[in-house]
Amino acid sequence: MNWGWIWANFFSGTDSNTGIWGLTLDHLSLSALPIVLGFLLSIPLGYWASRSRVARSVLLSVFSLLYTLPSLVLLVVVPVALGLAIINPANVIVALTIYALAIMLRSSTDAFMSVPADIREAARAIGFSSWQRFISVELPLAGPVLVAGIRVVSVSTVSLVTVGSFIGIDSLGNLFHEGNESAFPTEIWTGIVAVLVIAIVFDLIITTAGRILLPWNSRGSRRRAAKRELAEAVA
Repeated sequence: MNWGWIWANFFSGTDSNTGIWGLTLDHLSLSALPIVLGFLLSIPLGYWASRSRVARSVLLSVFSLLYTLPSLVLLVVVPVALGLAIINPANVIVALTIYALAIMLRSSTDAFMSVPADIREAARAIGFSSWQRFISVELPLAGPVLVAGIRVVSVSTVSLVTVGSFIGIDSLGNLFHEGNESAFPTEIWTGIVAVLVIAIVFDLIITTAGRILLPWNSRGSRRRAAKRELAEAVA
């Protein structure tokens, strides 16, 4: 590793003239929005798919097919469909949102299908409306599977953003492209490490948010619940 090159090009000086830090910020912005949009869109679609066999079959088939499309192909098709310039960052956001939704939709569907029917019936019996049942019962119980799904989406999205550099959209993928063209391994390894750091940071944010929003799913809570069940069984 050429540490002098990294320091000299951290804020400016790469071929893209934005520096490693600038490319990192571009990568962050292009990653975060598709992850959030994919998650939010998967909630109503996954809930619908969990309640309708026809919807489940159609939605999962369509998005599974979309996910099989190579990323470069999708990055060329999206601007044609939307009428945007091919180097518009919105193309990457839309394409990665499609990929994120394709992954997250199956997790969301499984999450809502995992909610026991007797719990839904109990909520209905005590007078919960459909909306109250969804917000207060089904969504919290589906939470652990949703968190697991968005963690996969996060890693996938952060890595796929690099492909945008091949059509002229700035990201850490620029370092891969430029480093390969100039046969300069330091630039390539810098890009790899930076992408890994972003993926780790996003995963830490998601897992921390999951622990805060779903405290009953923490390891300590599960251990205490198991001890209570054991004590009751012994008594």
